[in-house]
Amino acid sequence: MHAIRLRKPGGLDQLEPCELPDPGQPGAGEIRVRIKASSLNFHDLGVVLGKMPTADGRIPMSDGAGVVEAVGAEVSEFAVGDHVVSTFFPHWLDGEPPIDDFSTTPGDGVDGFACEVVVRPATAFTRAPKGYSHAEAATLTTAGLTAWRALVVDGGLKAGDSVLVMGTGGVSIFALQMAKAMGATVIATSSSDEKLQRAYALGADHLINYREEPEWGAKVQAITGGRGVDIVVEVGGPATLAQSIQAARIHGHLALIGVLTGVEGQVPTANLMRRHQRLQGLIVGSRRHQQEMIRALESTGIKPVIDRSYPLNEIAAAFAFQKDGSHFGKIVLEF
Repeated sequence: MHAIRLRKPGGLDQLEPCELPDPGQPGAGEIRVRIKASSLNFHDLGVVLGKMPTADGRIPMSDGAGVVEAVGAEVSEFAVGDHVVSTFFPHWLDGEPPIDDFSTTPGDGVDGFACEVVVRPATAFTRAPKGYSHAEAATLTTAGLTAWRALVVDGGLKAGDSVLVMGTGGVSIFALQMAKAMGATVIATSSSDEKLQRAYALGADHLINYREEPEWGAKVQAITGGRGVDIVVEVGGPATLAQSIQAARIHGHLALIGVLTGVEGQVPTANLMRRHQRLQGLIVGSRRHQQEMIRALESTGIKPVIDRSYPLNEIAAAFAFQKDGSHFGKIVLEF
């Protein structure tokens, strides 16, 4: 079986092709999946660069989509030939999150999906949306579900709400698409006018270049007539949180899903309290959340925005493109 292995976390040069034993046939409760695609996330890049410690020799990539090749005893949910997509937390099936680390996350605590075949518990996958390619389905595990949980599960998004999305990475573009499909008004920010115009073409109602408008929280207030937005999808972290608090309405929801500007920093707690806002940290979601999201995607017709696709052996080039930050939407591997 062909795979990519991370010799030792710490750089793109540590990614190497390898041949591994075939995982064999599934046991009771398991399925064998021929992996066809994966997608790159900030988390995956962090693992490869050594910013999120993992074991030497780890097979990276948290997202995996493919075709069921065999099913074990006691598996009734899937059949041979079904198109499936992996889950980020394979043991978080429903309810409250049972874990606060990445010890069970593919590509981090356990081997991921930069390989041709896996045998895993059937509950570690869901069905892929009907009509999705494998590459499209592979974008859902991390980015798609993070956006869904930020907006719908935790944010309670409804028609007529307003949403602020920051940047044009995978989560933010998914959030833009989902919010528009559900009848919300969307304000998008970026440092690139070209990317802002692409966001506008996807349905963004208002655009802010945050390099030209460093006090973009005030700009959001002006756009909304002094009310602020109902939901902020906060991907920056400590360096952007103060502006996000200003941008959100009184009693608004801030979904803290990213650490692009660092993992810790000051929080303007007085403003957060004064405005009665809810700051919710989250990492992806449960299997039930993913199933609910997939039903919504099928009913709305949303398709992921894929910037570029690479073959598996060019995984280092794909990560280099991601690290450059010039992408819009998702970057995928197809194999």
